[in-house]
Amino acid sequence: MNVVEVDTQPYRDQRPGTSGLRKKVPVFQQQNYLENFVQSIFDSLEGYQKATLVVGGDGRFYNRHAIQVILRMAAANGFGRVLVGRGGLLSTPAASCVIRKHQAFGGIILSASHNPAGPDGDFGIKYNIANGGPAPEKITEAIYQKSQSIRRYRILDSQELDLETLGEQQLGGMTVEIIDPVSDYAELMQQLFDFDRIRALVDSGLFDMRFDAMHAITGPYAVEIFENRLGVPPDAIMNAVPREDFGGGHPDPNLVYAKELVDILFAADAPDFGAASDGDGDRNMILGRRCFVTPSDSLAVLAANAHLTPGYRLGLAGIARSMPTSQAADRVADRLGIELFETPTGWKFFGNLLDAGKATLCGEESFGTGSNHVREKDGLWAVLFWLNLLAVRKESVHDIITGHWRSYGRNYYSRHDYEGVDADGAGQLIDALRKLGNTLRGKTYGDYEVAFSDDFAYTDPIDGSVSEHQGIRIGFTDGSRIVFRLSGTGTEGATLRVYLERYEPIPDRQLLDAQDALADMIRIAEEIARVRHYTRRDAPSVIT
Repeated sequence: MNVVEVDTQPYRDQRPGTSGLRKKVPVFQQQNYLENFVQSIFDSLEGYQKATLVVGGDGRFYNRHAIQVILRMAAANGFGRVLVGRGGLLSTPAASCVIRKHQAFGGIILSASHNPAGPDGDFGIKYNIANGGPAPEKITEAIYQKSQSIRRYRILDSQELDLETLGEQQLGGMTVEIIDPVSDYAELMQQLFDFDRIRALVDSGLFDMRFDAMHAITGPYAVEIFENRLGVPPDAIMNAVPREDFGGGHPDPNLVYAKELVDILFAADAPDFGAASDGDGDRNMILGRRCFVTPSDSLAVLAANAHLTPGYRLGLAGIARSMPTSQAADRVADRLGIELFETPTGWKFFGNLLDAGKATLCGEESFGTGSNHVREKDGLWAVLFWLNLLAVRKESVHDIITGHWRSYGRNYYSRHDYEGVDADGAGQLIDALRKLGNTLRGKTYGDYEVAFSDDFAYTDPIDGSVSEHQGIRIGFTDGSRIVFRLSGTGTEGATLRVYLERYEPIPDRQLLDAQDALADMIRIAEEIARVRHYTRRDAPSVIT
């Protein structure tokens, strides 16, 4: 087997976003496009010779081809060992788990998360560092700079490897071990949660659930954990077989794209509990019987009840949330007497806090929650956490969430997404808001007075790094908020996200529909930002 150095030219569009490099499959299929980026990852690293690399992905179209390329390039660049999930599969949180457990140098994860898949769909690749978390900005910037000057890549001239058979194979001087993608992760979950108690709930005959894997990566994980270890009936696990095109669906676990599950949970004969995860397994949606739990409320409930689970019974060091996430968790942190950290959107911003022992639980409004057990958000972890709470508290999801509101107050909250809008128009909207600066302070809109408006910037309390232009915040004197932000997770046009929040402490006023309770905020957002004008849309694409 010979190492071949292949001449190449840079592609100018290989700057990683908040979750790596995401493009349409045909973009990645361009000559040397994938190879350039992989070589740029290796060229930005130091000291990895003979070290261990973890590789896997969510099983979407192009996953298998990309893994074969990465393995041959890793061997040519001097890695000593690569751990690969069988069939090329590893959920994103499981990849983080494997990196940490086996003390790997890092990992390459192939996923475009919740984006659609298939030959004309999306594909993605990102590098995770030794703590199991996404590469910080200094590394992603270094990768991008290498991609702009690349002139050659190194690859082994060899046949493709068998990715289906567990065990070791040799690829040049490098050992490739095909591992069970589920086992390490399942064992970690069993350490964190009371599986005996959850199984007793399932076996009681008084509890019924549904889990929708959306034909994505979590199907095999759900079968092993829910069915084999917890006794959940097989027909309770929906769309469990991973497909390269996710069955033609959009694997984003929200009220729009997980409609099949939502319809089941809001039917007259609804089960007690429902949940879904996304393309790569790092997001979650939680439902009760005719009850939707917002991700922001989910984080707050988990934090308030963490002591009821084996893995968190000793308490929490702190809670971290992304800036657009509602302030519900802030109230829990205040009552517990622990710190609350507000970070930019992107799980990588939680890594330093977790590594330093400053935070234990983390969450984002974009259906992501997790903890210090790995360095990625974790969909199945959140589902198991809720199952553990249901087994201990012996209450319904609805009773748990309304009881939480009575105790802490309710943060009415919603996100309005305008997907695939004209990028120039969306950029002009943000620029116009940015120019307003704090000139809105003191202005009144109906019963609401602006307390501040700014462009959120974050100074990392651990390493002092600064991240600017993270979203426009408009705060009101009663604690209500409107946030405007452009998302970096799409591959076409731009996605404008508008976040709306209002706090209600009085229990008798806590059971309104969120959109009705936020009607004033919706109106004010349009008045200030002229969303319809800039997006040329009369309504959001998705409301959650």
